[in-house]
Amino acid sequence: MKAARRPEVRLPELRGFRGGGLEPDGDYDGLEFRDADLGGQDGAGARFMDCRLAGCALDETRLRHARVLDSVLTGVRGVGTDLAEATLRDVELLDARLGGTQLHGAVLERVLVRGGKIDYLNLRRARLRDVVFESCVLVEPDFAGARLERVAFVDCAVKSADFGTAALTDVDLRGAAPLEITRGLDRLSGAVISTGQLLDLAPLLAGELGIRVED
Repeated sequence: MKAARRPEVRLPELRGFRGGGLEPDGDYDGLEFRDADLGGQDGAGARFMDCRLAGCALDETRLRHARVLDSVLTGVRGVGTDLAEATLRDVELLDARLGGTQLHGAVLERVLVRGGKIDYLNLRRARLRDVVFESCVLVEPDFAGARLERVAFVDCAVKSADFGTAALTDVDLRGAAPLEITRGLDRLSGAVISTGQLLDLAPLLAGELGIRVED
């Protein structure tokens, strides 16, 4: 199994963001957004390069088709953040508290998600390559139709995940505890799990295969 490559983000000296708000197709380079309330703002198609977002509120923030490159997001929080069809490359997402984040159709490459909790993460039909989920809680993440390559789950909880019609290559699930899968057990070819996880999933696997277990 090929291990996921982690991002190596080295931010330059940053300037504080002084703008009144996000703008569609805006260009944000070398900026720090600290404790900013970006809720409800429209930054669709914007580019964030060498940026840090620290303690920002992202409730219903519209970032569809945005590009987030070589950036660090720390302690961001929000419900309904729209990052559909966005690109995240060489990004660290640390200690986030998010709910209902829309990342369907997005491209994630060399992304680290560490700490925090994300509820109802929508990654349907997304492409994930070299992505690490570490020491975080994922509640009902939706990977349906997604393509996962070199993705690792390290010391994190995965609850009620949907892998329906997903394609997995070099996906390491051994560090997920608990590992709960509600759909898509038949799509786990290309993943590695531990013996303990296999025993936990055995009843579901038997049901998926139509096997009756009787003593």
